Amino acid sequence: MPTIEQARAWYNQNDPVHGFDHVLRVLHLAERLGRAEGADLEILQAAALLHDAIGAAPETAEYVSEAHDLMPGAVGRKDHQHASAAFAHKILADEGWPKERIERVVECIQAHRFRGTIKPESLEARILFDADKLDVAGAFGAARTIGYAVQAGQPIFADPSERFLKTGETGPDEPHSAYHEYLFKLRRIPERLHTPL
Repeated sequence: MPTIEQARAWYNQNDPVHGFDHVLRVLHLAERLGRAEGADLEILQAAALLHDAIGAAPETAEYVSEAHDLMPGAVGRKDHQHASAAFAHKILADEGWPKERIERVVECIQAHRFRGTIKPESLEARILFDADKLDVAGAFGAARTIGYAVQAGQPIFADPSERFLKTGETGPDEPHSAYHEYLFKLRRIPERLHTPL
């Protein structure tokens, strides 16, 4: 089982959005939900510690290189759940985890992204998804969303286009502001959760 100290080394300590503070909050939320729902806590803990290990922050040349080494064909932040899952597979295999349990952790990580195409099926995947989304709700969510906009060089506010309001896709010269993220994601968190609040 990866330790908290091991996991700390996988995250940028100065990242206010996807840094280790976020990982610890997700871990604690996942453990709390997991106990209430009767989930496999070892699977949940490993998945929480590894879920954003590769590429969750805005793209950099270092990320693209690291992600591509783990997952040829990775094209940027939108693949971070797959790059993190590949990293988790390597870490857990090196620890000697059984293949079936590694695949359960991998499924959780691949399905944790709000914009992802893989839906969380297992109890543990649904709990990790919810724990990660709860950390983008309320005051933490507002702060993290603004923090990400600053990191990515995006404005905090920009008027959304009609196209964005209808499809969630920005127009050709339209920035994706923190306000866009609120409209697309933050206000929809409650309807996307899988576990009882």
